[in-house]
Amino acid sequence: MEKQNLETKYNKWIVVLSVAIPLVVALLFGVNLRKLGYDVEPLSFLPPIYATINGITAILLVLAVRAVKNGNVKLHENLMKTAIACSVAFLGMYVAYHMTSDSTKFGGEGIIKYVYYFILVTHIVLSIAIIPLVLITYVRALAEVFDKHKKIAKITFPIWLYVAVTGVIVYLMIAPYYAH
Repeated sequence: MEKQNLETKYNKWIVVLSVAIPLVVALLFGVNLRKLGYDVEPLSFLPPIYATINGITAILLVLAVRAVKNGNVKLHENLMKTAIACSVAFLGMYVAYHMTSDSTKFGGEGIIKYVYYFILVTHIVLSIAIIPLVLITYVRALAEVFDKHKKIAKITFPIWLYVAVTGVIVYLMIAPYYAH
């Protein structure tokens, strides 16, 4: 019963964070400190770093699934905590970059432009959807409700992996258009 209470206790936080994180990111995304008159240097070095972190997250997710399938639960747990930390670090750097730099327009034309925007839009939509999924999956593991954890993890994993991989792809596609 205590484990169930733990899950219930965290449900409010899951809802709050699942709404607050996308809202705060959207609000901060629209704030450009330089345009507000603050003398800040553009953090133009961040995109390749946070794209790399997305790539590392993807690798961590795959390794974590392999670890748990091989029965190494502790390694799985540590890899998943690291993947969550990477996602949080990505988010902080992403927001910091956009608060100090002008948005970069994709310069590709023709079919590649549609491919880019399809990947970008699905990446953004799923990056919002993944927040509650990761939190619920994590809390179910924390509460040691492993049957429910495994059930939702089968949904969370491919979506999170898609978001991490497409984050790298979006960066690689737009990188040639960054101001140098």
